[in-house]
Amino acid sequence: MTSPCGCGPKPGASSCGGSGETSPGPELLGRLAEPWTDGVHVTVLGDVPRARTTLAVGDRLGTLKIRCGFGRANYRVPPWLYAVGSPTDRSPVLLSANYKASFDALRGVLGGRDAWILVLDTKGINVWCAAGKGTFGTAEIIRRVEASGLARLVAHRRLIAPQLGAPGVAAHEVQMATGFRITWGPVRAADLPAFLDARLKATLEMRRVRFGLRDRLILVPVELVTGARQALPAAAVVLLLGGLGAHGYSLAALSNTGVAGAALVLASFATAQVLGPILLPWLPGRAFAVKGAVLGLGLAGALAASGLLGSGLHAAAWFALAPAITSFFVMNFTGATTYTSLSGVLREMRFAVPAQIAGGAVGLLLWLAGLFLPGGSVR
Repeated sequence: MTSPCGCGPKPGASSCGGSGETSPGPELLGRLAEPWTDGVHVTVLGDVPRARTTLAVGDRLGTLKIRCGFGRANYRVPPWLYAVGSPTDRSPVLLSANYKASFDALRGVLGGRDAWILVLDTKGINVWCAAGKGTFGTAEIIRRVEASGLARLVAHRRLIAPQLGAPGVAAHEVQMATGFRITWGPVRAADLPAFLDARLKATLEMRRVRFGLRDRLILVPVELVTGARQALPAAAVVLLLGGLGAHGYSLAALSNTGVAGAALVLASFATAQVLGPILLPWLPGRAFAVKGAVLGLGLAGALAASGLLGSGLHAAAWFALAPAITSFFVMNFTGATTYTSLSGVLREMRFAVPAQIAGGAVGLLLWLAGLFLPGGSVR
């Protein structure tokens, strides 16, 4: 799943905002005043910041914060060359995005090892998303290799790149332009030590892209926070409309019908954002919009069976509104998965968005009609 870099100005640090300015050499970067650095590593080109391999409490709290959707656009490290341990001219060179969570995942598994980390300017976006957007791409790798003077620093000509960055990189063009050959590392940073120990040989398991329950659960908080920007205003509108009726506007109706309607909007939203990711593999249908609609129908059916929907037009309205709401939010979850494609999402949206609008409109009209017609809302 950005705004300009929030790293703040530092002596000799390059801009993360993509202004087009040439980044300074490592001899100008020197020591960074960051808690995740540990002095410098002296090289033939000058001082290179050394990255710690132990994640501090602040690092983990920062990751928790962005997992909840706060400060994601500013969670970056300056894109440049970093040392891990005491690397030599034969130590491996690992590529990373400048999204700090990606950088932390990489440095956190390199304890006791000597390596170089070449951080690309991905505008604060993780490797997989940046590859799709082109910021983890051929041109940026070439630019960083040349600007860092890497060819003078290492004797070999190999870059180890994360497998999820492959869609954005033409490896042969990088080799032609820089002389560095790209070797694709494992999907997950946790497998990198075993990959390095096996002389850069990956097992089939290292190549497998998984999106298990833990991966989906991690995304629930950020989905709730970002989706709330749409769900809360919608609930507020339903709350205010609930005061309408054949005899004018009533605070009593607002506190009864309006509150109940707003609660159902939020219940549909929460169901989509929590149960949608959890039940994703088991919900019927291939399209996420269909999976979401099924989830909404299940919610409406469960509420009706428990008597919480009552009867009349308002009850009928939620069999259209709930699937429209859950379909929309579960469809948005496509951007968080590792097995959807841009073309597939666009194709899905062409039929899903009109259906969601139609379902929402029909449901809202039925719900409004229930405010004015006798027996429209019966509990």
